[in-house]
Amino acid sequence: MQKRLLLFHFLFFISYFLFSQDPWKISADKIDPSNYYGVTVANGMIGIVSSPEPFKVKDVVLAGAYDLYGRGRVSNFLRSFNLLNMKLSVDDREISRKDISNMKQELDMHHASFTTSFDYADKATVSYTYYALRHLPFTVLMDISVTAKKDIEITGSSVMEAPDALRDVQNYYNEIDRPHVLLSLLTSTAKSPTGKLLMCASTTFLFSEAHGQEPRVIHEMWDNNMHLMKFRKKIKAGETYHFSIAGSSITSAQHEDALNEAERLTIFAKLQGRDRLIEFHDKAWDELWKSDIVINGDAQAQQDVHSMMYHLYSFVREGTNYSPSPMGLSGLGYNGHVFWDADLWMFPALLVLHPELAKSLIDYRYERLEEAKRNAFSHGYKGAMYPWESAGTGVEETPVWALSGPFEHHITADVALAAWQYYCVTQDKNWLKEKGWPILSATADFWSSRVERNGAGHYDINNVVAADEWAENVDNNAFTNAAAKANLQNATAAAKILGINPDPDWMNVANNIPVLKMDDGVTKEHAAYHGEGIKQADVNLLAYPLKEITNPAQVRKDLEFYETRIPNEGTPAMTQAVFALLYSRLGNGEKAFHFFNDAYQPNLNPPFRVIAETKGGTNPYFATGAGGVLQAMLMGFGGLEITEKGITQVKSSLPAKWKSLSLTGIGMEKKNYSIK
Repeated sequence: MQKRLLLFHFLFFISYFLFSQDPWKISADKIDPSNYYGVTVANGMIGIVSSPEPFKVKDVVLAGAYDLYGRGRVSNFLRSFNLLNMKLSVDDREISRKDISNMKQELDMHHASFTTSFDYADKATVSYTYYALRHLPFTVLMDISVTAKKDIEITGSSVMEAPDALRDVQNYYNEIDRPHVLLSLLTSTAKSPTGKLLMCASTTFLFSEAHGQEPRVIHEMWDNNMHLMKFRKKIKAGETYHFSIAGSSITSAQHEDALNEAERLTIFAKLQGRDRLIEFHDKAWDELWKSDIVINGDAQAQQDVHSMMYHLYSFVREGTNYSPSPMGLSGLGYNGHVFWDADLWMFPALLVLHPELAKSLIDYRYERLEEAKRNAFSHGYKGAMYPWESAGTGVEETPVWALSGPFEHHITADVALAAWQYYCVTQDKNWLKEKGWPILSATADFWSSRVERNGAGHYDINNVVAADEWAENVDNNAFTNAAAKANLQNATAAAKILGINPDPDWMNVANNIPVLKMDDGVTKEHAAYHGEGIKQADVNLLAYPLKEITNPAQVRKDLEFYETRIPNEGTPAMTQAVFALLYSRLGNGEKAFHFFNDAYQPNLNPPFRVIAETKGGTNPYFATGAGGVLQAMLMGFGGLEITEKGITQVKSSLPAKWKSLSLTGIGMEKKNYSIK
């Protein structure tokens, strides 16, 4: 039996990988609830995670909503009200999974919608699609259609349910009667676990004018944590009935009057109407996809790359000043905290595709600069020391049992690199003066105080957690040292652009920070390193993105050594992406293609090919890995290079399987690049 089960899963995956290759749509018609990893529909503010159960969603996650509870006595992401859960009954029997057949789910990445369809017994065919509306940051829409196979009566219910962690739940129901519209509002509020935030959500029905008079809506209170509103409607055989549910969710972190704002936003959606909501949503996504990566000759890679872009676009929003966690808005992974994952792995891809999206990430860091300065002061340093894990306020949010909090200092240089890259791509000197320079100068001051001055060539950076996090409390880590040097050099360059006299000690320090070598000339990961296995890329990041190592022979030498030190499981997805990027630049397209595939394919989970953090892992969606692979596409195979003068292109090599690669809408000028 076990062998037969394994064979079934093997054949399923093979058939799925071979035939599910639409460039924009990922479909699943074999829904196994015991082996199901939901896919996320999000708009940079609200994330909705799919469920295998009809009319259910697994999670609703709201960006910026943190409170102290649960893991590690630090701030955590909060589940929001599950405002898209609903019930549908046919002839007074609620639809459940056991009564349906021909179930299919499909993610449309081009217009960011998720559709579920099925047959209910011999009575109806049902389809519903939900959206996190791109043009309305706090608003979602579910669009439902029921086609009757025989005369039936349906009962549709919008269900508002509060997650267990919330407290002091208050439920409201209001009807607003106007001459041309009757508006029913189902609303709930609750406090976050410590009472810090007020979380609010509201929904309403949108009925189609084509069906005549709107049905009567009835409110039912089930218990303190759940209430609903419902309507009944008779449908004749062969007819299709359409209705929608629009809802808004917002917290006091985003609006001082969150309760009334949730209802106002829901009323706005109601009066806009279903067609206009979808039209404006689609147009917003059409604009995003003007910046695209097009692979000619590999349909599955094209679909996968679109999925990675879709998720990064979904997890970030222009003008929010929020930065994504490693799992974006796909759930509560890593408490929703912000790490180097955002600055080093997601930011560069977003920056060349959509600088306006990337700006939110670096503005997030700028707004928390004063807290970073207080952090440096507390540790006896000057300047600004960014926390390894950041959430709402910018204080250190790493659980105390993790050594990365006090010691993984390269995060400060990662933030500074992102600030410098933003200037390089945008050439915005006003931004550099107002926001970039304060970050770059304060972080440079940190490194000048952080080094231990042990003589010429020995301004050591001791006792750090390396980028390779298996190396804890080591001295002179290659990535940390080289990133600090880049920080000091870029701060000096920024000063000259702005006509400011840079601190001469910055370049003095930069010129004396060592990057160690082993006897055979391979760059040494840290002072005590002797060839052991590593968790993730460290030394190889000196070639990209740090540009500390530029000699191709040295880049290849380091690659050939460290690619053999990565275990086959338990390591994060972005490491192999760096290998792919560097091998493409070295002219070895086939080896680059091997590592491109190895970076994410062993990490995929069914049924929507969502990326987990590690090979065989089950904690999707790992946006960090997606950011790494997209950098392999853009800066590796695509040859894009971020320089002080803007985006340029260096020589690269494609795999033989790919006939060509096109990059559209790149940078501020929205230029197109073609690689053959």
